Amino acid sequence: MHKRHHASARVRKFVTRGLVTTTAVAAVTGALVPGTAVAAPSKASAQAVGIGTTYEQRLDAAAKVGYEPTPAELQLGDYDFIHLLWQKARDAGEKLTAVRTAAEEAMFSTKDEDRVRFLTTGIGEARRLDQKREDERDEAARAARLAKSQALVVVGIPSSPDLLELSDDNFIRAVMKHAAAGPEVKAASAKALAGEAADWREFIVNGLREAHKRDVENELKEIEEKNRQEAERKKELAARKNVAALFRTTPTEAMLGLADDNFIRDLLRTAPADLKGTELFTAAQQSVLSSDPGEWKKFIHTGADAAYKRDDEIRRKRLAEENRKLAMRIQAAAENGEVNPNLVQAAKDALAGSDDDIARFLKEDNLYRARRQSIMSYYASDSMFYLRRSSADGDGAYIAPARHSSKQAVREDATWVIVPALASNPGCFSFESVSKPGYYLRNRHNSEDVLVAGDDGSQEFRADASWCPRKGSFELASRPDIWLQSVKGQVYALPGRSSSDGLSCSWHVSEPLAP
Repeated sequence: MHKRHHASARVRKFVTRGLVTTTAVAAVTGALVPGTAVAAPSKASAQAVGIGTTYEQRLDAAAKVGYEPTPAELQLGDYDFIHLLWQKARDAGEKLTAVRTAAEEAMFSTKDEDRVRFLTTGIGEARRLDQKREDERDEAARAARLAKSQALVVVGIPSSPDLLELSDDNFIRAVMKHAAAGPEVKAASAKALAGEAADWREFIVNGLREAHKRDVENELKEIEEKNRQEAERKKELAARKNVAALFRTTPTEAMLGLADDNFIRDLLRTAPADLKGTELFTAAQQSVLSSDPGEWKKFIHTGADAAYKRDDEIRRKRLAEENRKLAMRIQAAAENGEVNPNLVQAAKDALAGSDDDIARFLKEDNLYRARRQSIMSYYASDSMFYLRRSSADGDGAYIAPARHSSKQAVREDATWVIVPALASNPGCFSFESVSKPGYYLRNRHNSEDVLVAGDDGSQEFRADASWCPRKGSFELASRPDIWLQSVKGQVYALPGRSSSDGLSCSWHVSEPLAP
């Protein structure tokens, strides 16, 4: 809190120092730096200045992604400032996916008010969505760890941090090899390992305990011939240890000896705070409110398990719903951008699949990879010519035939990651090389040359590496009426959209040759 106050004070000092300059600019251009209640600037002034938000609003927006902007950054146009926040969100990965998506929506829009809305309210709404998803993921991870701990208690295996940190499949293998695992647990473990990740999780949450129950039942059948009373005692102890594990309690001998209703009351009394309000906690409360001893025994032997399963299902559905909403939003943003059909299709495929398919789609690496596209030139009617990076020619750009059957290096040179424009141009994009990440297709400043170069962070680079789609062509964002054109196999930035002998500016975004 203190750090944020200090940052605001520093920027306010800068703002005060620059007040005279800002006022002079406003007098010349007719633009004002508005407060939250000031009318929007005119179209002419908005185009000239490109700022529709106050410094305080920008500070608040940047704080949402944990960034403290410099005074110079606070003077950027709205698009540039959003692009700065987009980069911070992108670097944060899956933690800020909703913020990054909302930023892209604002950058794709041609309306100034959409960018103002993002900086004033949209980024906060998106950050809350990210936080909610992060909380749900943390809760799911915590629940998974607790499920492992509970399973170990039931089977009688000593718990340890190393054991709990194992991946689901390796955890099952460790349980299967342990001396405390009975025949049913071993057989069920092997069966679960033959399945998918969802089968592993289901086995840990429910199957392992159920398999252990069968081991106990089988053991009881053997004992029953010798001592029925001992069999019942063991059955009761196993049921109580199972319920105690669900409440994250290791029962003492004295606790195991309590009457059924008092045993449940003890579980309620010592239950962790986060269990209150769950199906498990509520079912336990309802059972002890009954005067029927049969209800107490029913809860211990079957009711607790059923309630625990309901809690797990609720948790899964909640996280799945949040993931689905985010995937739909990413799909809509990609459709509006019109240059990421591969991302659109990946989102559609995930949404048509299972909850696990959507979760995999939302992984940062998968989202980045789904932005891959190839760019086809209509330079020759009899061959499929693609825009490519020249690995052997100083990172030049050229067009040449390529196929899905071509060598991997060729296909990667002909594949690009299409991201929002590095420069402040709504609806425009930059093309990052797949074969050389961090390098973008750019025009050599104020020349006709087009090459693939590393991002040096300068305004000049950002402007020269931004391209605007215009009806099957790409116009250079920094130089109106300068187009990406192929001339007899070479690529240049040339004026006019001509289509003469050996020259073409017609391009088509197609499926990636290197998916």
